[in-house]
Amino acid sequence: MTAVVTPAPARRRRGPGPQKMPFGERWSRREPLLPALLLVLVLTQLPMLVTVYYSLQSRNLLRPGETAFAGLDNYAAVVGDAHFRGAVLNTVVLTASVVLLAMALGTALAVLLDQKFLGRNVVRTLLITPFLVMPAAAALIWKHAMFNPLFGILNWVLSPFGVERVDWVSEHPMFSLILMLTWQWTPFMMLIVLAGLQSQDPEILEAAKVDGANALQTFRRITFPHLRRFIELGLLLGSIFIVNTFDPIYLITQGGPGQATTNLPYFIYQVTFRAFEVGEAAAAGVVVVCCTILIATFALRVISSLFREER
Repeated sequence: MTAVVTPAPARRRRGPGPQKMPFGERWSRREPLLPALLLVLVLTQLPMLVTVYYSLQSRNLLRPGETAFAGLDNYAAVVGDAHFRGAVLNTVVLTASVVLLAMALGTALAVLLDQKFLGRNVVRTLLITPFLVMPAAAALIWKHAMFNPLFGILNWVLSPFGVERVDWVSEHPMFSLILMLTWQWTPFMMLIVLAGLQSQDPEILEAAKVDGANALQTFRRITFPHLRRFIELGLLLGSIFIVNTFDPIYLITQGGPGQATTNLPYFIYQVTFRAFEVGEAAAAGVVVVCCTILIATFALRVISSLFREER
């Protein structure tokens, strides 16, 4: 009886690893990018360094000659300020409300625009228009044409329901801002979700239809999981932009009544140009930037995951 010996699998020969580029060649390739890099550093990092420097100084514009090193006293004053904590709360409420409402409406509109119907391109263009309006112009339009208690369009639309001569800006300031910003940011969310819908594989949808799945089941089981990354991207990018809202608050409510609609950017404006406390304003700006960087970090991770191949 002859024993059959199975040969061991031959090892694959590994080719030479990637050659490490010489240091001089690497810098010669990056040299054309240096002017742009220096410009970005000057325009972004230099003002940030100046802001950090002012945040450590006791400086008031009404007393230009009295400047002293304050250390972390400005940060302690800002964190201990009740108006600052109120501005943080208003910023969270405003940002979360606008982002969630805009995403819900944007998703619904994106699903409608993903269907084929007569005049779809015209409707799509009209729905994108609010996002193209300048924030200052949009704020003035809503303040004088929509929220006016005497001849505002909002009161006219709601008049059949018994709503008459409501001064929306004075009586419901936060709701007014949320409504205006939701109108402005819904097209942004709609475009992101619509891009996700149009990136779906039509063969998968056709297979689900053949298997007997209805439209609701297809959306819940296939479309919505596919849109999850796009929805996360829209929520994170929208949060970064809406946190920095200033124009509508300045032009519509002036941060009031009282401090009812004062968010962080408007709080910094008040401290700088009304109290003239440059040091405290700079400290508040540094705190806001640090919080925004945290949100931006999550946003960049989501964006990078969109282009990463699934394994």
